Amino acid sequence: MYNPVQDGIEKVVQSVQYVEVKPPNDLANVVHRFWELKTDAELAEDFHLHALPDACVNILLNQLDTRIAGITALRTTYTVLNLGKTFHYAGIQLLPGVWQGNKDEIADNFVGTAYQGDLPLIDTNQKLANLKFSAKQPVMAALVRQLADDKVIVPNAVTASILAHLDDIHSVADMAKVAGVSTRQLQRTLKRVTGFSPHDLLKVLRLQQSFKKHYLMSYADQAHYIRSFRNITGYTPAKYAKKFDV
Repeated sequence: MYNPVQDGIEKVVQSVQYVEVKPPNDLANVVHRFWELKTDAELAEDFHLHALPDACVNILLNQLDTRIAGITALRTTYTVLNLGKTFHYAGIQLLPGVWQGNKDEIADNFVGTAYQGDLPLIDTNQKLANLKFSAKQPVMAALVRQLADDKVIVPNAVTASILAHLDDIHSVADMAKVAGVSTRQLQRTLKRVTGFSPHDLLKVLRLQQSFKKHYLMSYADQAHYIRSFRNITGYTPAKYAKKFDV
């Protein structure tokens, strides 16, 4: 099953805690994980999170200022998020293709302003703010179920098939085959449910898979792998592994 890596946290950084858990079984077809990222003490310098594209959508909840929340996702390249010297975020990482809410609400950069949309994010944020992470999880699960009832989060058979057969996919044609659709249908469906073209989605999935298995299982050769890795992450594989926890 698809298991994207966490965003890059430099190995030299101290007093930053990241934790994640799998969702309840009834949400496993739409949620990859619940997560929390926070400082244990004020840092000497601003913390920069090296965020990688994974085709997932995150519901982001700022626990220090419960007015701030949002929907975030990256396209096909990394971004660096300056989170400051003190921060506390909780979040819900949704699997690719299941978010069917307002696409205009999705941000690909730092979220630092009050949420202005119609979703119950602020109410959920306020419920979470003073809870330990273990107690946050049922509250986040309740939000997902509410959004599922409202058809904002919807399981998608095409993306689910793709994610379940990643080892068999080496081309867009393979992607269409495992999804059981034509390449033209795949183009239309992925654009509608993910915003990605099949080629761009394949680039992101290959990159994520390269963290889990030998690169030759996803790329034609080492040169192709290194070039693609650098274009997406900003680093060669060796330099990325030296700098960040992966």
